[in-house]
Amino acid sequence: MNNRTSIGLDVHARSIRAAAFIPETGEVVERGFGYDPEAVARWAKTMPQPAMCVYESGPTGFDLQRKLAAAGVGCAVGAVSKMIRPAGDRVKTDRRDAVFLARMLAVGNIVEVAVPAPAMEAARDLTRAREDARHDLMRARHLLSKFLLRKGIVYDDGKRAWTKTHRKWLSGMSFDDPCEQLVFEEYLAGVVAMEQRRDRLDAAIAEKASSPGFAPIVARLSTIRGISTVTAFSIAAEVGDFSRFPDARSFMSYLGLVPSESSSGETVSRGGITRTGNVHVRTLLVESAWHHARRCSPTSATAYSDTAYVGPLVAAGAREANRRLHARYAHLKGRGKPANVVNTAVARELAGFVWALAVCEG
Repeated sequence: MNNRTSIGLDVHARSIRAAAFIPETGEVVERGFGYDPEAVARWAKTMPQPAMCVYESGPTGFDLQRKLAAAGVGCAVGAVSKMIRPAGDRVKTDRRDAVFLARMLAVGNIVEVAVPAPAMEAARDLTRAREDARHDLMRARHLLSKFLLRKGIVYDDGKRAWTKTHRKWLSGMSFDDPCEQLVFEEYLAGVVAMEQRRDRLDAAIAEKASSPGFAPIVARLSTIRGISTVTAFSIAAEVGDFSRFPDARSFMSYLGLVPSESSSGETVSRGGITRTGNVHVRTLLVESAWHHARRCSPTSATAYSDTAYVGPLVAAGAREANRRLHARYAHLKGRGKPANVVNTAVARELAGFVWALAVCEG
């Protein structure tokens, strides 16, 4: 609101539509560009200064923001989920979107996305590639198991699949029909390739997690049961600076783990979790929360108390977290709550402990 010119940018892979709104005169100046940040910066500098740009978060990422900032033009990335659009506005074009963004920026109605540093974004890409590999591996395994099921072949020796015993069972399998044999070999090779891809990414994450920039936060988060090195590194890479959240509840809200609400007058109605914000971290914490269904050892965090990155306060906090999360699970389960509801409640409290350990200095 302190800028003389507010510039909205509707960004696509090959084009940028710009609209500059000058509140002093009410004038709107529009311009179209190819994807050329330098041209946008030169045009922005011809507007009354100081000028500020904004575009919506999306698949184009933060490349434009960084290049405009390097060219001396301020640029914000607005959270697309927080954009307040008129309900009666049913016409959507690139030009109208750019003008809308410019006017919203002029009145300070833009919720900015935290722009990560390039190194942090690279770490985030690494963790998301690992998540993609996990999903691809699961799909490859399903393809193979369902192929065998169609042939009436089921692994039923009472043990879990994809163990060494299961691998030995698969290696001794053959089919009389050449086509079926080829399909089986291709599906099995796909599983092996996905496992190798996952292992390469795990090794890269382990190496990066031991670097000075990530080792302290990874060591602290790993003191909580259910959070492995990969999970801790993924959370740290996705969140970045935990100190930007003033308290644990704001961090829970960022993850979409707080209850939704629709209240009016004297009526208060709360529903399920909002499911907004960072879906990657929310999924990791929900998966980690299942580990707290089992009773924990009173000394579950003592192994970390003598490391360089986990001091006495962090170790004590981790022990309390592990004890309290299991107690929370047992309490809600004892009240007859469904397992998914119980686990989500535990995940919400787990998020609070993650924030506390991340910002703790002891």
